[in-house]
Amino acid sequence: MSINDIFSKRRRGWAKLEKARKPAKKKQLRIAHKRIEQLCDDKSFKEMFTRLRTADPIKFPGYMEKIAELDQNGNATEAFVAGTAKIHRIKVAIGVSDPGFMMGSMGTVVGEKIALLAEYAAKKRLPLIIFSASGGARMQEGMFSLMQMVKTAQAVERYRAAGGLFISCLTHPTTGGVSASYATLGDIILAEPGALIGFAGPRVIEQTIGEKLPEGFQRSEFLLEHGMIDMIVEQAAMRETIYKLLKLHEGGMFCER
Repeated sequence: MSINDIFSKRRRGWAKLEKARKPAKKKQLRIAHKRIEQLCDDKSFKEMFTRLRTADPIKFPGYMEKIAELDQNGNATEAFVAGTAKIHRIKVAIGVSDPGFMMGSMGTVVGEKIALLAEYAAKKRLPLIIFSASGGARMQEGMFSLMQMVKTAQAVERYRAAGGLFISCLTHPTTGGVSASYATLGDIILAEPGALIGFAGPRVIEQTIGEKLPEGFQRSEFLLEHGMIDMIVEQAAMRETIYKLLKLHEGGMFCER
């Protein structure tokens, strides 16, 4: 059996599984919007880039049906919500991954939203805050999803080079191509307690190297101990912590009321 036959078989199997799934009956407030409500001033959030839609670049079986189902049942169009808001009256550009939409995976639309948000933040001289929660690149878009790693990394790096303040917040889980690109490029990197953060999962790494990993490997506490992140913050304290960081930089080029 050739490699093409193997992938074709997997795609057919995926399509059958997706077809067998029962759609949700009740619309719910998106996870990303819940976080935005907790973090930002009341009614200050203005969403941007809402018209972007995937073009299904590799024609993956069942992919567009899955997107349509999520859109209909969850009031969602993609796995990333972007816009502007205020935190204690300080205006920011903010983006939040939505793990309720295909596990927050990064496809072409997610990558484009992140790049556009970084460019907008640079143009409007706003602090950039991104919350990540993702399984990584979106397999249904093949190599096009992997290309988003480069695009998002370049976008936030251009923003930082222009003098912008990028606060990256890692939540559970932040893995794969997301952890290997923009999410770990923040000027300040925060993480929630116990969050799984890394490229490959612990089980895959153990199988690859043939050794048992240290206790708590790839959890936020382990990363803090080894200097990979700057601070662990409980979700309930995230708003005030980010506000203090913004106040610390207030008066700078990209942090004004």
